[in-house]
Amino acid sequence: MTAIGTSSTVAVVGTGTMGQGIAQVALVAGHRVRLYDTAPGRAGQAAEAIGGRLDRLVEKGRISADERDAARGRLSPATALAELADAALVIEAILEQLPAKQELFTALEDIVAAGCLLATNTSSLSVTAVAGRLRHPGRCVGMHFFNPAPLLPLVEVISGFATDESAATAAYDTAAAWGKKPVRCTDTPGFVVNRIARPFYAEALRVYEERVADPATIDAVLRDGAGFKMGPFELTDLIGQDVNEAVTHSVWQAFFQDPKFTPSLAQRRLVESGLHGRKAGRGWFDYSEGAGRPEPQTAAPCPAPASVGLHAKLPGPAVVLRELIEEAGIKVTRDRTPGESEGFLRLPGGACLALTNGYPATSQVYEKYIRFDLSLDYRAATRIALAASAAVSEADVAEAVGLFQALGKQVSIIEDVPGMIVARTIAMIVDFAVDAAARGVASPEDIDTAMRLGVNYPGGPMEWVQRLGAQWVWDLLDSMHHQNAGGRYVPSWALRRRADLEEWVL
Repeated sequence: MTAIGTSSTVAVVGTGTMGQGIAQVALVAGHRVRLYDTAPGRAGQAAEAIGGRLDRLVEKGRISADERDAARGRLSPATALAELADAALVIEAILEQLPAKQELFTALEDIVAAGCLLATNTSSLSVTAVAGRLRHPGRCVGMHFFNPAPLLPLVEVISGFATDESAATAAYDTAAAWGKKPVRCTDTPGFVVNRIARPFYAEALRVYEERVADPATIDAVLRDGAGFKMGPFELTDLIGQDVNEAVTHSVWQAFFQDPKFTPSLAQRRLVESGLHGRKAGRGWFDYSEGAGRPEPQTAAPCPAPASVGLHAKLPGPAVVLRELIEEAGIKVTRDRTPGESEGFLRLPGGACLALTNGYPATSQVYEKYIRFDLSLDYRAATRIALAASAAVSEADVAEAVGLFQALGKQVSIIEDVPGMIVARTIAMIVDFAVDAAARGVASPEDIDTAMRLGVNYPGGPMEWVQRLGAQWVWDLLDSMHHQNAGGRYVPSWALRRRADLEEWVL
């Protein structure tokens, strides 16, 4: 079995936003498309809505008027499930409830031909369980499109426990023929994107719950300091707090309440309050007319130090800071502090300015330490977070602020916490990705593709671990684990093995 030919009919069951989007993709690719919905008249309304979007494509010059007319002629609503009998592929996009999906596919099995491919667009349910009641579960596969389906290229093709290889290949080839970028994965909770992306939301919520920083500041640090297109609070407001929290809870339950996936009580209370984000007019932020967005906490201008001392080599991506400091006209001298192995910058007042290592700055209780957060590209970053130990004075903090401001960065001062904001988030995402690859969930290449295209990450986590080094990530998480009992930050065995392999190769 290869890609479903354009002479074959594709049926879409469920005519909400996702169902309409998938139908449009199949339609533009040249298929006859039948829409079905259990609500009377809904399929007809969806066909009209799709026709309107085709009109807009013509206006934008994406398709010709003749192509639009031909596509409209291939689109038809169905009033009964039996009208899908000639479909070569049926994709369901109904509500995320296992019994409903099982009931639908059981009914379809008595209607469609034996060679018809049955695909579920579920984002969080087990494909194996969806197919579990079928007489022939081998033809059931996951095809998880991302919203809006006509615009986002990623499709996760999920093989359930009983999915035939030919069925998975047909789904993969069909998605590719439709102009999408498919990735293969096994039937694991959250698949690729919703599994590996959980720390992006979870760590931000944990930082907020620990009163380290406010949502606007956390968003700004991750957006301006790490290169994410949106911060986690504004993104969950866009997704819908109820939707995001439901996926998190589903993945947590599916992993038998593994502490690494523990949902946030703060988000639960937001959902219980009906503050679901943009669609409700308010979530973490207020979207009512005339409401202003809160500004991130940003330090006032401070004078730059004339010189700084450099002790040893700064770790990982921070090594470029020496070059940036010198380019800014600040002298870099050699710091000869004895007995120190960690690379850091010595400020004129004597404070040590060092990259976060998973311990809070105050872990050196009698030392004047200021930790700065991770950036994957310090040259491109426009914001840096700083956290100071209890022994640090306001003058010391001002020197650190002035230094980074001289490098063209805005500075956010946050409360002292292990791993700060960016470092703990990136480290957890990397660990989840390395673990998923080791377990055969998806290939390293497909994991990076999925995270770049599915959630618009500034890079792939398998790429990040190569740049940071598995040992650095493992050390940071291990340090955080010793600061936070409970198992949330225990680094995976796969990460340890990768770190050992790096050391052996070197």
